Amino acid sequence: MTAPPLPRDLLGYGDQPPTWKLPNGAALAVSPVINFEEGAELAVGDGDPASERMSEVLSVVPPGRWDQGTEQIFAYGMRAGVWRMLDALRRHDRRITFYMCGRAVERAPQIARRIVEAGHEAACHGWLWRPHADYESADAERRDLQRCLEVIESATKQRPQGFFCRGSESVWTRPLLRDLGFSYTSNGFDDDLPYWDTTDPARPLLVVPYALDSNDMKFFHPNGFVQSDEMVSYVRDAIEVLLTEGKAGHPKLLNVGFHLRIAGRPGRFAAFERILDLLDSYGDRIWVARRIDIVRSWQEQFPARSQQR
Repeated sequence: MTAPPLPRDLLGYGDQPPTWKLPNGAALAVSPVINFEEGAELAVGDGDPASERMSEVLSVVPPGRWDQGTEQIFAYGMRAGVWRMLDALRRHDRRITFYMCGRAVERAPQIARRIVEAGHEAACHGWLWRPHADYESADAERRDLQRCLEVIESATKQRPQGFFCRGSESVWTRPLLRDLGFSYTSNGFDDDLPYWDTTDPARPLLVVPYALDSNDMKFFHPNGFVQSDEMVSYVRDAIEVLLTEGKAGHPKLLNVGFHLRIAGRPGRFAAFERILDLLDSYGDRIWVARRIDIVRSWQEQFPARSQQR
C-alpha cells in the first residue's frame, strides 16, 4: 500500500472556530450557486469518447454512441432554464456566483455576458464538466484551466477568481491555481467555514467549502429530493441550525447549489423560487453573498498569516 499523495486534516478548527463578523450583524452567510455547465458535459457528438450518463434518467444509449436525448436534456438548461432563474434572481434582487465551464461559455458567450452584467460572479468550473482528478498530467490540466479563464474573460470581461471542479481536484490543481492567480478554490466539503491551505506558505490559497447535500443534484439521485418542498424544507432546517450557532457567537457558511437543467425545470423551479423567498424572509439575520465577497470578508478579518492550518 502506498502513502496518500496529500495529508488529510480531520481536525480543522475543532471546538474553537473563528468568530466571523458578518455585515449588518448577520448570524449566517449563505452562498447560493448556479452551475453553468450545459454544453460542457462529455458528449460523443462533441468528439468525446463517451457521453455523460447522469441525467433525468440513466441513459440507455451504449457508451461511445451519439446520445441525442442526453444532449437535449442538458440543452434545456441554456435554452429555457437560465432565463427563468435569472428572472427570479432579478425579482429577488440577489447577486450570486455562477460556476462556469469553459466549453459552455464558448458555446453561449452572450448568456455568460448577461449573467455577469446582472452583477453575478463568474467562477471557473473547469473546461469540461469532469473531475480534475482524472487529468494525466499537470500540463494538460494547466492548458484547460488557462483555456477556461481566457474564454470566460473574453465573454464577460471578468477574470474568474474562484475555482470548483466536479468530483475532485488532482494533485496538481492547487499549485496550478496559485500559478494562475486564483484567490480561492471551493473543492472542499469538509467544513462550514473558509480556511487557508498553507501547504505552500509563500502562496496561501483560501478554501471556501461547498456542499452537495443542500444541492438540487439530489433530485437526480434515488436517495435525494423528489418534490420541490423537500429541498426547501432541508435548506430551512440547515439555516435554523446554523443560525442558532451563529447567534451563539460563531457565524458559519451555508452553500445551496443549483443547476440550469435541474432547478430550471418548472417542477423544480418551485424549489429555487421558494428558497429565494425563504432567504428573503430572514432579512438581515443572514448575509446572502457571492463567493468572491465571502473571500474578501475572510481575507480582511483572517489574513493567511494569522491562520496556519
